[in-house]
Amino acid sequence: MSGPAKSGAIVYSNNFIELSKFYREFFEMSVLRKTDDFVSLDKDGFNIIVHSPPFELPPLEFSAVKLFFTVSSIQEAKRKIVEFGGQAFEGEWSNPIFKVCNISDPEGNQIQLREFTL
Repeated sequence: MSGPAKSGAIVYSNNFIELSKFYREFFEMSVLRKTDDFVSLDKDGFNIIVHSPPFELPPLEFSAVKLFFTVSSIQEAKRKIVEFGGQAFEGEWSNPIFKVCNISDPEGNQIQLREFTL
């Protein structure tokens, strides 16, 4: 990938170095750029910028942004998420193409995992 990303997500964090480590290691993302204020990560053309907030973050509550990632095995991902400081939630849902579940990163941001069945 060359130049700024055309799409992706910004995740604000008071501890952006540690949170970027979670995304880098759990989702096997590559570091594109690292500065004193953010870490830019990529996986298959999807860009996440984990950024120090330019404002005071409110207490943890439901986020209006939910990331989703494809994994090879939901069961394996749910087993490993706790090792990376996250949380696996109960329940899985499916359609004819993929099944999904929800997890959270170490700061409580919810993430949907997808396992394609086709």
